[in-house]
Amino acid sequence: MTAFVNPAVDPPRVPTADGAEATAFHQALPGYAPTPVRGLPELAAELGVGAVLVKDESNRFGLPAFKVLGASWAIERTLRTEPGIHTLVAASAGNHGRAVAHVAATRGLACRVFLPARSARARREAIAREGAEVVVVDGTYEDAVVAAHTAAAEPGVVEIADVGDSPQASWVIDGYATLFAEAAEQAEFDLLVVPVGVGSLAAAAARFAAPRGIHLVGVEPETAACLTASLAAGAPASVPTPGTSMAGLDCSEISPTAWPSLQAGMTGTVEVSDADVHAEMRSLAAAQLALGDCGAATVTALRRLAEAEDLSAAVGLGPSTRALLIATEGPTDPDAYAEVIRGSR
Repeated sequence: MTAFVNPAVDPPRVPTADGAEATAFHQALPGYAPTPVRGLPELAAELGVGAVLVKDESNRFGLPAFKVLGASWAIERTLRTEPGIHTLVAASAGNHGRAVAHVAATRGLACRVFLPARSARARREAIAREGAEVVVVDGTYEDAVVAAHTAAAEPGVVEIADVGDSPQASWVIDGYATLFAEAAEQAEFDLLVVPVGVGSLAAAAARFAAPRGIHLVGVEPETAACLTASLAAGAPASVPTPGTSMAGLDCSEISPTAWPSLQAGMTGTVEVSDADVHAEMRSLAAAQLALGDCGAATVTALRRLAEAEDLSAAVGLGPSTRALLIATEGPTDPDAYAEVIRGSR
């Protein structure tokens, strides 16, 4: 299955959210600047659409991914209610953990990040450089989530999770609203394509898109398409995850906090392969746009979407379509990125 049309899409049922407070918080932080929106006119001409735009999240507060938006707001909200916290813990495939570690250091807090065994060395080292203790779990991302949750039972410790049903998981989604508030100021678009993973960013996208009549399409690795499986089943479903180079999307389950927004707000999903994403990364690099695997996945997905008759019809893809693709990360593993660009991976 490459493309899936969600039979339960019903935008009026998407939970409403006001991200204005989170956006104001981010705008007041030192070093804040909106990430750029870049055009891909050649791809737009190739696909026969009005515009292809890329929201480039490769540099957000000096970090190579968007995750710091959710982490910083969740930490701010947590400290308002629990000022005695001294240690943050998080589970991550890399980017979320680094964001939590980075914000912890700026707030004078200790941090411990749990990573799955197949996490890349470069991402582990980047988290450690932020001052966090790195704990590698002998298992999957979901095993790392369990370990972080257990660690958070200690006094003075709290889990900053972007998955689950905790207040922090909800605040992470709220923090991502800043990305879409920026995009609305920067460009006009009627189709939004976003990577999924556990679904927190995609839930924020759904809450933004639904009241504006914008079609939303989620992107997943073909080896970790947990949202597609869940939409097909009509309820959250778990899938096996043998691994993917799109590490941030290597998730077997959708977050329960994100699920209601995703079920009601997603027009459909597209599955992509590592090989196709690597080819896209090379094409983008030639166009002077350096994106990591998850970041480039949305560009690949738009190509697949254009080939899928049912989903193309559902989103009304055509000459007037203006598509915004959320490129969630730059190269977070420089050695692996160099191998992809050389064509040796």
